[in-house]
Amino acid sequence: MPRGLNQKVALVTGAAQGIGRGIALRLAQEGVHLGLVDLNQDKLAAVQAEVEALGVKATTFIANIAELDEITQAIAHTEQQLGGFDIIINNAGIAQVQAISEVQPEAFRRIMDINVGGVLWGIQAAAKKFIERKQKGKIINACSIAGHDGFALLGVYSATKFAVRALTQSAAKEYASHGITVNGYCPGIVGTDMWVEIDKRFAEITGAPEGETYKKYVDGIALGRAQTPEDVAALVAFLASEDSDYITGQSILTDGGIVYR
Repeated sequence: MPRGLNQKVALVTGAAQGIGRGIALRLAQEGVHLGLVDLNQDKLAAVQAEVEALGVKATTFIANIAELDEITQAIAHTEQQLGGFDIIINNAGIAQVQAISEVQPEAFRRIMDINVGGVLWGIQAAAKKFIERKQKGKIINACSIAGHDGFALLGVYSATKFAVRALTQSAAKEYASHGITVNGYCPGIVGTDMWVEIDKRFAEITGAPEGETYKKYVDGIALGRAQTPEDVAALVAFLASEDSDYITGQSILTDGGIVYR
């Protein structure tokens, strides 16, 4: 069990489903009180109920992470409602499956605003709050195997995740003197709704039957199975804990054996 998580307060963006929900549930099992941030209040309320059933406190906040003011307000709300603020998980993001030749400016700006801007503003707002509170803190960012290798038809998505790695490294250096660590987690092929949509888009573009792209990627995993949100959450819990206090600036692969660094 990771050390030093009981009674901490964490904010998780993109907490209403998928990996974000998995992270929230794992942290709740470790005794962490949770601020849950997303755009769908009904789904957030369902996750809040699951979290509270594990014996911790939780609060929800609707925020567009692409807006600095909104993530700043979400942090302030979490601190006020839960009595502290120790950890942020900048988890929310979107995928984009498209040939580079077909990418349009509006779609480019949207994914950059969410995947890169959402992490940047989360880092900035969390660090500001940690410093204001005169305490150490943990900043944990959603990266990807696509932040280590660029993938065909995922060019712009890959670019956003390479950017997350750069922000993670730079922020780690800038905030180390304040006792703030900044790390990333890099999942592979996770069986969530996002990968259902990715598979559908691959099918539309390549003509492959639905399910074939997902199967192809899963078949290439050394450990022989698709990843679960719980697999990702296990790494995030470690990065949130005292056991990772001497790790910063890293974007750690958790993919079952796809990309090797």
